[in-house]
Amino acid sequence: MKFELPPKKLRDFRAKAHHLDPVVMIGNDGLTPAVLHEIDVNLLAHGLIKIRVFGDDRDARQGFLDRITDELDAAPVQHIGKLLVVFRPVPVEEKAEPARPKRPVRGRPAAKSAGGKAIAKPPRADRRPRTTTGTGTGTRTSAVRIATSRRRRATQP
Repeated sequence: MKFELPPKKLRDFRAKAHHLDPVVMIGNDGLTPAVLHEIDVNLLAHGLIKIRVFGDDRDARQGFLDRITDELDAAPVQHIGKLLVVFRPVPVEEKAEPARPKRPVRGRPAAKSAGGKAIAKPPRADRRPRTTTGTGTGTRTSAVRIATSRRRRATQP
């Protein structure tokens, strides 16, 4: 059972699909059960997908689109050239939480002690300690400073 989308939704989905790459490709064997399964999996994951058909017969491509929308309860969004765009809403209960928690973007999470406060990690022994003077941008050693000032005095009239 396929359903129709209102014109405003169709326009919005066509605009969103413009930037998508085809996720399923239908080859010379046509619309096999394996291809239908891949389309179903991608509709569950994304909702809006683009399908590329490798065939020159426009009527066959239209038949593929009709069969996909009928068998997978999806809505046809666009059929342009050899590309088909199909939409099916992603069920809310199908969205599962990630199996592992997301890691912070920068650095590692701090280790916690029994009291809940972060424990400071000791410095790693395989690294040199950082020096705080003379390594930053714009600092010069005294020898370079003296040589530069002598050159300036020698070239001035």
